[in-house]
Amino acid sequence: MTSDSAPTPAPGGERGDLLSALTKHRWLFTQTLTDLTDEQAAARTTVSELCLGGLVKHVAQTEAQWADFAVHGAGGLPSFADTDFQARADSFRMLPGETVAGVLADYAAVAARTDELVRTLDLDLAHDLPEAPWFEPGRWSARRVFVHVLAEVAQHAGHADLLREAVDGRKSMG
Repeated sequence: MTSDSAPTPAPGGERGDLLSALTKHRWLFTQTLTDLTDEQAAARTTVSELCLGGLVKHVAQTEAQWADFAVHGAGGLPSFADTDFQARADSFRMLPGETVAGVLADYAAVAARTDELVRTLDLDLAHDLPEAPWFEPGRWSARRVFVHVLAEVAQHAGHADLLREAVDGRKSMG
C-alpha cells in the first residue's frame, strides 16, 4: 500500500470520486510508515497509547466494520454492550510480533474489499444504525458509510502525520 509516487486517480463519476479520494487519503496515511522500523512504528510519542502501527490497525479494523455494516447492517458493527475495551485499546498499539509489513498488508486487504464494495454495492442500500452512545438514531446508506470511511482515513492521516513528525521529524506534506 505504500509507494514513492502518488496514486493514480480512479475513473470519474460518483464511485470514481469516492475511490479516488479513498486512494489519495490512504496513500497519505500509509506513507507515514515509510522507512520506519517496527520499533519506531510501535513507539508512543504522545501521552496516549497511540502509535503509528496501532493507528493503521485501528483504521483497518474500523473500515472493515463499516464495510460489513454497509453490506449486512447493524450486525456488521460490534455491539456497544459487548465491547471488549481491552481489545479496543490494543487496536491502537502494535503488539508483540506485529510488524509494519503485517499491519500494512492487513490494511491493504481491507482497503481492497472496501474498494470492491464502492465499485459494486448499491449506494442507496441503507441500514439502521445500532444503538450506541456515539450514534444518533437513523439509517445510513452505503454511500454515507463510504463517505464516513473517507473522513475517518483523512482524519487519521492527520494524526499519523503528527505522530511521524514526533518520531523523526518527517512529514508527509509540507
